[in-house]
Amino acid sequence: MKKVMALGLIAATAIALTGCTDSDASNPSEQTSGDLRKVRVAALPITETAALWGGIKAGIFAERGLQVEVLPAQGGAQAIPALMNGDIDFAIGQPFGPFRADLRDLGVVIIGNYASSYADGDDINAVVASAKSGIKRPADLAGKRVSVNSLGAAGDVTIMAAVEKDGGDPSKIKFVEVAFPDAPAQLESGNIDAAWVPEPFVTQLKARGDTFIVAPYQAVVPGLTTLTTITTKERTEKDAKLVEDFTAAMKKTLEWAKAPANEAALRQAIKDNLELPPPVAESVRLPAFGWEVDRSSLQTLAELAQKYKVLDKQPNFDRLIQQQ
Repeated sequence: MKKVMALGLIAATAIALTGCTDSDASNPSEQTSGDLRKVRVAALPITETAALWGGIKAGIFAERGLQVEVLPAQGGAQAIPALMNGDIDFAIGQPFGPFRADLRDLGVVIIGNYASSYADGDDINAVVASAKSGIKRPADLAGKRVSVNSLGAAGDVTIMAAVEKDGGDPSKIKFVEVAFPDAPAQLESGNIDAAWVPEPFVTQLKARGDTFIVAPYQAVVPGLTTLTTITTKERTEKDAKLVEDFTAAMKKTLEWAKAPANEAALRQAIKDNLELPPPVAESVRLPAFGWEVDRSSLQTLAELAQKYKVLDKQPNFDRLIQQQ
């Protein structure tokens, strides 16, 4: 099993199609000797992917005749070309990849949710500032260099909304694109003033003395959809059996991930796939897993994106969301 370095370099523009973060296969092929169909899924190398890694190891996908290879991607948008080219079958990522694909009528569809933030309490991502930056509250981010993993996505949109809500000028924020695993080093070196990161990086940064500023999802859209599962409309029509089997396995996997009895296995999946200190792997907050798409959450996010001129117009949600 190949590990993803927690602070390593991840390509900013493409999926690493030559490697995998987890797999129950070693050689790509349509069918394997065990009559399992090979399926390639792009996903972020972050703790949220523990559900997928864990479901694979638990044999949930094999029960549906699938042999899954997980390929690391930086964001949903980066997975779209590979999805369109047929290099991957499904992708799990932030909603803006499918939003933009729909605006171009590329035939990308959201077939299910994957994870959501929490409506209250500690959330699964946050803006954390360098202690030497002087940033204490969201309004202070105006005029500062703030990293997000993908420009023009949920991170910068909700950060702008949180800054405006706190009385700051969102147009003054200087957003910088930095892959999540690279953000801690960039923050420490002073190349950025603050970073928007998910777990395990929130826990790591706070532990080393950096300052929690805001959980932008909770500040703006509590319970916001963070990760969706996508494929192409063509695949749902021409390979309906694959979509049916993958959907059934994903539903069971996300239910498995929510069960308290499986938390140890879920955290073991984190340890197996991300090089984290054991205390971090044992304590990081995991998201609210679930398959049902929260359409209203996605619409609110798209409306904010249009307000801040990240999107020119709204996606066609009737076309985009094809809940399986």
